[in-house]
Amino acid sequence: MAELNPQELAARAETLREQIRHHNYRYYVLDDPEVSDADYDALMRELQALESAHPEVAAPDSPTQRVGAAPSEKFATVVHRKPMLSLANALDAQEMREFDRRIKRLLRREEELEYVAEIKLDGLAVELIYEDGRLVAGSTRGDGTNGEDVSANLRTIRSIPLRLHASADTPIPKLLEVRGEVIFPRAAFARLNQARLAAGEAPFANPRNAAAGSLRQLDPNVTAARPLDIFCHSPGLAEGLRVDTQWEFLRACKALGLRINPLSRRCHGIDEVLSYWDEITARRDQLPYEADGVVAKVNSFALQEQLGEVSRSPRWAVAYKFKARQARTTLKAIEVSVGRSGALTPVAQLEPVALGGVTIANASLHNLDEIRRKDIRVGDTVVVERAGDVIPYIAAVAERGHPRAALFEMPRQCPVCGAMIVHEPEEVAYVCVNVNCPARMRESIRYFASKDCLDIEGLGDKLVAQLVDKGMVRELADIYRLREDDLIKLERMGAKSAHNLVANIQRSRRTSLERLINALGIRHVGEHTARQLARHFRSLDRLRQAASEDLTAVRDIGPEVARSITEYFAEPRNRAALDRLLEAAGFELELPAQAPLGAALRDKSLVLTGSLSKWTRAEAEAKIIAAGGRVSSAVSRKTDYLVAGADPGSKLGKAQAAGVKIISEAELEELLAR
Repeated sequence: MAELNPQELAARAETLREQIRHHNYRYYVLDDPEVSDADYDALMRELQALESAHPEVAAPDSPTQRVGAAPSEKFATVVHRKPMLSLANALDAQEMREFDRRIKRLLRREEELEYVAEIKLDGLAVELIYEDGRLVAGSTRGDGTNGEDVSANLRTIRSIPLRLHASADTPIPKLLEVRGEVIFPRAAFARLNQARLAAGEAPFANPRNAAAGSLRQLDPNVTAARPLDIFCHSPGLAEGLRVDTQWEFLRACKALGLRINPLSRRCHGIDEVLSYWDEITARRDQLPYEADGVVAKVNSFALQEQLGEVSRSPRWAVAYKFKARQARTTLKAIEVSVGRSGALTPVAQLEPVALGGVTIANASLHNLDEIRRKDIRVGDTVVVERAGDVIPYIAAVAERGHPRAALFEMPRQCPVCGAMIVHEPEEVAYVCVNVNCPARMRESIRYFASKDCLDIEGLGDKLVAQLVDKGMVRELADIYRLREDDLIKLERMGAKSAHNLVANIQRSRRTSLERLINALGIRHVGEHTARQLARHFRSLDRLRQAASEDLTAVRDIGPEVARSITEYFAEPRNRAALDRLLEAAGFELELPAQAPLGAALRDKSLVLTGSLSKWTRAEAEAKIIAAGGRVSSAVSRKTDYLVAGADPGSKLGKAQAAGVKIISEAELEELLAR
């Protein structure tokens, strides 16, 4: 290689890159490889050696550059130029036929429509952006308007081309935004969980969580070590791509080297879509990936544009979910678990039964009222379902036990710590009052470390149980006192895992005020309420000192939530524990953006109905929030404006009855322009 001149070196490097891209296209897109793995690896090794010895011939879109970015401290926010909408669901064939009739009614046509039916993958939605054929950015869906920049991680997925494939029939577009679903194949998921268990780490609950957790790693090297895959399915913005239908778009994606699901099908009429659903339902357990239904899309882009969208969902597409998997088994006992807020939850102990590829041995019974409503008793044969194919629960009693057992009663003392149980007559929950209850602490730590709170990866269920049981973590502040030397003494905790966990804990010190408020585990305070509190008070100290009337002045916070917050901060042990947490962690808190005092819609509540002509629903919501307003999904007497677009729904009548001011899209535009 040293004998080649610079021009020959550059030419050889480009030849190798083109050969590798070609073989990637044959393998990932056409599923028809031309060379063995050994021959492919030889090409890759030669290119790596050449680029290492002669950095001047390297290229940013070279197949060798899939991993090259340093670990990030946090993901940057990306604003999607075209919102990534969510899909409305249909629960049965009747709702699918109603979807078809509604579209025909809106389009004023009677002939059968052409649809494209696709498998609804259970993964993480992403967007890839190509400029002049080169991958320049990639992001998660996020809330549909704002996502996270995970470009470096997406580049590690081998089925994502770093440069689009050129062909005579499909020229490379100047700009192409393509949406897809990142998945974790079932076989690879099983291997990953086995490895995590062997390393003393908590297994992922399902392939979707594994895909999301892998793609949201701050270190791309971690993502690269996990065999993620992708199927592309929808366009964003595109310049220079001449396609008029969804089917043509999928064909163009394949020609450009983007992976599409080969099981997608063009269907003439809704009956063919329903037949496709039946076929995929019968095959769902044999698919190499998790799927939770079928998506039907109107094929014509012109008709899609004419139909538009409503309430963040396109009118021209629907997801027909698979039926929940069911199994019958015997209820052996009912035990009680204690949650992070002290609430007691009855749990059914079952005769183990296989359901959807996993063995179910226990299932939630939710609360005592639900047990009474379904008349569930020990010894009964019960029907078990998995909500969303993930969480098992008791759907019904199939056969009553003989003889019938006595009615289940909630305990009067905590089954973990023996403290008194409190039950308010107007509430469903039974609550352990001991804030130091070990069961409450375990759940509190799990919640504190979860994705929507402090997002501390590696702090899973089994590790948390060890930390609490061994007395290493007695309160949240202790998390930030953990050291690698202490952690490696734990069962199944290696040096690398201990190092990564401590690094993730340190990284969590930089977070937002709303995430921290959510992470405290205050009863009735979830992600949305925490966001409202952060925006209103903008300081944890101000929130701690807030009186009940200060709290009820915040939108969406009523007397019950306000009482829960004031009771939490009035408890001396809670205040002391929070002080210790703040001292140990030394949080760097990011405050929520705040609209200027003169913003046109500051503190105003708006509801949107009907279709808008100038903006998408997501774009309108983003503009309203930027102007200080808030968008609600339901009309109430607290609603300030109802924005009525074309073909408004039932919200218009509700607004008229409630005396809410009704404005047009043009009037909304005028308000925003002030």
